Amino acid sequence: MIRLTRLNGEEFVINCVQIERIESIPESNVILVNGKHYVVQESVEEIISRTVDFNARILASAQRLKD
Repeated sequence: MIRLTRLNGEEFVINCVQIERIESIPESNVILVNGKHYVVQESVEEIISRTVDFNARILASAQRLKD
């Protein structure tokens, strides 16, 4: 899950595993696999970075449980 910000400043959390694609229009339009979309303030690069960080935390947690 990653935290994003709508254009009106409202923060929300989205399941980044469900992201199909992100378009820059110039705002970022996040399209999910179910067809829903969210226009957000964060850049495409920031969304990717947050997604990578989220996945790294998941992998680190799994590794700790394994050890």
